[in-house]
Amino acid sequence: MLNAIWASLLILGLLVAGLIGRLSGPGSVIDAAMQGAERAVMGIALPLVGMMAFWLGVLRLLEKSGVLHGLVSFLGPLLRRLFPQVPADHPALPAMVMNLSANMLGLGNSATPLGLKAMGHLQELNPHKQSASNAMVTFLALNTGAFTLIPVSAMNFLSAAGIPGSFRLIVPTILTTACASAGAVLISQWLGRKPRFAPLPDEAQTASPGNDPSAAAPGQSPISPRARRWLLLMALGFAAAAALELGPDHWRQSLLETTGLQQRLQPATALKTAANTLAPQTALPAQSPLLASLRSALDGASALAVPAILLLAVGLGWARGLRVYEEFVEGAREGFTVATRIIPFLVAMLAVLAILRQSGAFELIQWALGPLLHALGFPVELLSLALMRPLSGSGAQGILTDILSRPDFAPSIKWTAAMLYGSTETTFYVLTVYFGSVGIHRFRHALLVGLSADAIGAVGAVLMGRLLFT
Repeated sequence: MLNAIWASLLILGLLVAGLIGRLSGPGSVIDAAMQGAERAVMGIALPLVGMMAFWLGVLRLLEKSGVLHGLVSFLGPLLRRLFPQVPADHPALPAMVMNLSANMLGLGNSATPLGLKAMGHLQELNPHKQSASNAMVTFLALNTGAFTLIPVSAMNFLSAAGIPGSFRLIVPTILTTACASAGAVLISQWLGRKPRFAPLPDEAQTASPGNDPSAAAPGQSPISPRARRWLLLMALGFAAAAALELGPDHWRQSLLETTGLQQRLQPATALKTAANTLAPQTALPAQSPLLASLRSALDGASALAVPAILLLAVGLGWARGLRVYEEFVEGAREGFTVATRIIPFLVAMLAVLAILRQSGAFELIQWALGPLLHALGFPVELLSLALMRPLSGSGAQGILTDILSRPDFAPSIKWTAAMLYGSTETTFYVLTVYFGSVGIHRFRHALLVGLSADAIGAVGAVLMGRLLFT
């Protein structure tokens, strides 16, 4: 199916470009394709190397310290129902839990390395190495459903556009993404039983000796009383830092002045103040004290998520006697290999999407579907965003920014656009990167499941927009 879609997108883009006159010259689709290929390597794959290495190192520490084992045990009943093919002690489950948790917390690209790690473990259990397994498709369904607790990106776009009260997106986004995730999982399990989507046999491949799941089980050493006291001090220190981060600014200021640290930190404080005054155009609109406090609390909670994970991984691992530095390096070692493996898949997809976007095909589709969308009650102004969101994250960001800056669009359209952006996922990117990292060529029903999740998210965003913001 992906072959047909990829070829159709390429042919459509080239034909429309020929019709409009964008096959050559300035702004041609070929130039756009070359830029898309360059971005696939320089803008995504290479930066992903460092991110992959970092998060795979953290994931190994979480595994070895026993944190993930406890989390998987807590979520055991749900995981066994969603992934009956995965053994209860297999390392794929902790990696999937970490990936989905990162998505729920709005950590963005930080979830990708964890998802790639999970796909690698699922491939170990896959009897058909060229076809996606049912567990892989279900995992991708949860990713494309994109259940989110805090839509950080969408809220930031609203604030940057000068639209106050961006926190109002939180509850409708939770409801919309919950429906999209549940619908995607149900569709995945239903289509997985259809003979049409049965996995095709390929050349027999045996698992390598180094992929023994039992070898990855963390050997947990008991925590000594001294280490327990050290962990308690670390937890209290982090709690104090969290209180300063989430509390009023004068708490930290008073602490620095009382301890005499203010004078020693004066140069750094002055630099930070100067940096904040250089960009007055990005200042947020005036808000009530309650809204400002709520926004500050949400920003602070998001900022504390990654430090909390790092302290938990390193602190508990060290308390158990792990060689934390060596374990981190061992986990990070495979980051470069995984990141470079996906380059051909990214180039193929992003080059074609650049051709389609530059050709003007989206404008023609919007014009052709306008009457039908009016009849269905779907805002025509949001069609380009709804079509672009599954294809390209950067393209969707550009469209969302344009919608939010248009003075002729109603506020309800802008709120719905932000909700739509935060309630759907870049399905083609997720499928390309995740399956490409493990050499899967036959996606089976994964693409239909992902697009179904996008459709549910888009419809839910429109309904919530009509209910709350019209």
